[in-house]
Amino acid sequence: MERKAHWEDVYRTKAPEAVSWYQTQAGRSLELVREFAPDRRAAIIDVGGGASTLVDELVSEGFSDLTVLDLSGAALAEARQRLGALAAGVHWVEADALEVHLPRASVDLWHDRAVFHFLTSTDDQRRYVEQIRNAVKPGGHVVMATFAEDGPTQCSGLTVQRYSPESLCAVFGPGFQLVHTSRETHVTPAGSEQAFIYCVFRVN
Repeated sequence: MERKAHWEDVYRTKAPEAVSWYQTQAGRSLELVREFAPDRRAAIIDVGGGASTLVDELVSEGFSDLTVLDLSGAALAEARQRLGALAAGVHWVEADALEVHLPRASVDLWHDRAVFHFLTSTDDQRRYVEQIRNAVKPGGHVVMATFAEDGPTQCSGLTVQRYSPESLCAVFGPGFQLVHTSRETHVTPAGSEQAFIYCVFRVN
């Protein structure tokens, strides 16, 4: 199934709180955004943000330049409905992160929880990193959360790529300085445990 069709089907057939990656609160992501983009005027993009609650938390804390990008219009619609009138203050982009045109050096912080590990081909990984190089300002940051080496091998019926901080650094290559790494055990709505790593890169 084509990538967009797959994710539209997921969000049209499951409630947002039923998908395995659902978090009631995006605690670790929020902590890292606060640390690496403390200015409430910072331009932040949540790639694959879909129906995530991170945008709600950022809005409530006064962040004013927020973009949520996702392949699934159904997922974005869920988030917009949940935010109500506050959704008007967020930029919503329905697009593929590999193909979307983002203005050069327009982003202070790029956040991705659980998109990159679905990109299993070297070419797709390269294209994704090129998008970051184009969009993130020098001195900006990338908050990347992926399945750890001991995490699941599949998610949502798709094969995923698992990472250590070292292997993620190797994929990103020169120009990205690793400034933070941590692990998190995510408990899915069904009660199973998934090992994630969080890496923060400074873009040189």
